[in-house]
Amino acid sequence: MKRIAGLMACLSLSLAVHAANSPEIVLRHDLSGPAEAALATLVLRFNGEQKSHAKVLLQALKDVADPRVLPQMAFVDIDDSDLFFKGRPSFKPLYQVMAESGERLDARSFLPLIADAVDDSQGRLQALPLGMAMPALLWNKEAFARAGLDPETAPKTWLDVQKAAASLYDAGYKCPLTSSRFSWVHLENISTQHGEPISVPDGHGVLKVVLNRMVEVKHIALLSSWYKSFYFHYFGPGDAADGKFLSGECAMLTGAASLYAVAARGKFLTGIAPLPYYDDFYGATPDKILPDGAALWVLAGQKKDEYRVAAHFAKFMLRPEVQQEWLKATGYLPMTAAALLTLKLDRAGLRDADFHRLSEKKYVTTRSKHGFGLDRLRDILNEEMETVWRNTQPAKAALDTAMRRFNLSGSR
Repeated sequence: MKRIAGLMACLSLSLAVHAANSPEIVLRHDLSGPAEAALATLVLRFNGEQKSHAKVLLQALKDVADPRVLPQMAFVDIDDSDLFFKGRPSFKPLYQVMAESGERLDARSFLPLIADAVDDSQGRLQALPLGMAMPALLWNKEAFARAGLDPETAPKTWLDVQKAAASLYDAGYKCPLTSSRFSWVHLENISTQHGEPISVPDGHGVLKVVLNRMVEVKHIALLSSWYKSFYFHYFGPGDAADGKFLSGECAMLTGAASLYAVAARGKFLTGIAPLPYYDDFYGATPDKILPDGAALWVLAGQKKDEYRVAAHFAKFMLRPEVQQEWLKATGYLPMTAAALLTLKLDRAGLRDADFHRLSEKKYVTTRSKHGFGLDRLRDILNEEMETVWRNTQPAKAALDTAMRRFNLSGSR
């Protein structure tokens, strides 16, 4: 904590020296611990390289007096827009920011699976995917041992998860399982894992979203039964559950694999494993998962010289050696093939399954995109899931309603 405070103080002092006649842009974030220290270190290095004295000023969300006063950039998961900005502001696509500033941005240099998380329907990058992660299962090894489970063996299937949750509950754990980023983990990834595309043609040249087929209904119904049995606890659609796991309150969590970088430094031994799947479902491909997470977004309505600083910063963060330093501190996924090569020897905590998945040269997806339907889809799904937890709608009815609402709204 002292190191982080020192870095932030140095950063503020450096900025103050040049504030009078230098363009400054604010980068808002909600990081803490080693990730915040890594970002502060890299921002200091970037600022030190700027001969024009253009600077990036870090702004921690916890220190923001009025979130409605917008920064120039934000490292944010779009699902957290209301938390970051008290609304959903407009963003200027990164490919436009780079082009107008004379900086090269080749989407083909990005790992296909990573670019897919932030590009538009034409493959143009809307943001810099600095904070991507795979979905994964994390478990408290000490809790497993106390419940008579093998602390080194992860549940592989959802039936295995149920058995582990039952043992944990019987051993006195009030929260055997929880989840963050619910729609991404338990609907979008459950679908792709089991060979079901998220979007399908409707026969008239229009893609419609489908998340109410057998596998999705089966999965939400199972989670609903666990919720009623107190095996599964829901703390909201965002990442509130992360804190419940890190504190030891919950023994298992499904969420972003990047949380392991934090959990590994915590007060108990943590295991990490691939997201469970249904082994009785024909065509299941459990490794076919979709990364998601926070990215560096540039807000619209800024000055030309401010956009130029943002473009320079994005270019800086794309350097393979900078990515390597960032990834080792945060546990996020590499953005480019060049960065992946720098991690090949030590992997920086990257699991074998993720390494091979990211190395795939071809990837086709029909997932919705941020700004083109995905945000609206998740909002609707989260609203309808609340009716499942309140026991006012069964799983199928809730998913049917969500699909009808989304597809009739024309959101894509």
